[in-house]
Amino acid sequence: MSQKVHRFVSNDFTLRIAAVDSTEVVAEMQKLQQTFPLPTVAVGRAMTGALLMASHLKEKQQVGLYFKGDGPLAAVYAEANFEGQVRGYSPVPIYEPPNYDKGLSLKEYMGQGLLTVTRHLPFQREPHHGTVEMVSGEIGDDIAHYLNQSHQIRSLVSLGVYLDTFGKVRAAGGVILEVMPGAEEGIIDKIQKNAENFKENISKMLLSGAKAVDLVRPYMEGIPFSEIEHDHDVQYYCPCTKERVVRALETLGIAELEDMVTKNEAAEVVCQMCGRPYEVPVNELEELKERLQKQGMH
Repeated sequence: MSQKVHRFVSNDFTLRIAAVDSTEVVAEMQKLQQTFPLPTVAVGRAMTGALLMASHLKEKQQVGLYFKGDGPLAAVYAEANFEGQVRGYSPVPIYEPPNYDKGLSLKEYMGQGLLTVTRHLPFQREPHHGTVEMVSGEIGDDIAHYLNQSHQIRSLVSLGVYLDTFGKVRAAGGVILEVMPGAEEGIIDKIQKNAENFKENISKMLLSGAKAVDLVRPYMEGIPFSEIEHDHDVQYYCPCTKERVVRALETLGIAELEDMVTKNEAAEVVCQMCGRPYEVPVNELEELKERLQKQGMH
């Protein structure tokens, strides 16, 4: 059964909400990258947050989240588009701290740092970047902080990834609720009270069979709302191509390429986000080296 991001709006249009069961795509990420439990939780939350944020964009628009901290997890990246395509990555996929308890927070492992949000809009030549300090390292709180600081949007973001005793993904999902201009303080107070009273774990709810609307109802208790159409299946998608791999090889420099050509070694590159292997034969490395040499002459 396909999974989708479900979108909702309050009847007075001052609240917009999105919820998603992201279990399949987070599990796919773990399968492709063989991530250990802690990186799985971090990347899974970021992927879920990116899906929720992207659902509030428009067609062909994309959002990227880059969490860069000074803790041992170092960094987490996720990107998603309006159409429900998502991918995520951590440069430290096999990190496992001693005495790690799955119930512990991510904060001490992400450390202090920055969240950079990038929005790709099809009608703009350059993407839009916004950067804020991470306030918790828990992913959801940092996204809410970004929305408040960069867009003056008060929001509530709840993300969860549930792992079994073997560290495998069994459930993942999240909710984002954004307060639009014109919302009455009474409504905001009601949301805050609802959030304080809601003690359930989202990922455990999904594990028990909850649907997207079930994740939303506790936050919207006493506030009429309805679902709006968003007919896009969620899927793990990586747009890597051989052309992108060749462009990345340019960063090796002429000397390194010359050495590979001399040794008659083809370049073997594996995409870190999807595990797809690419081989660039020696003759293409030679062409790349010659092109770089010509560029250096101009």
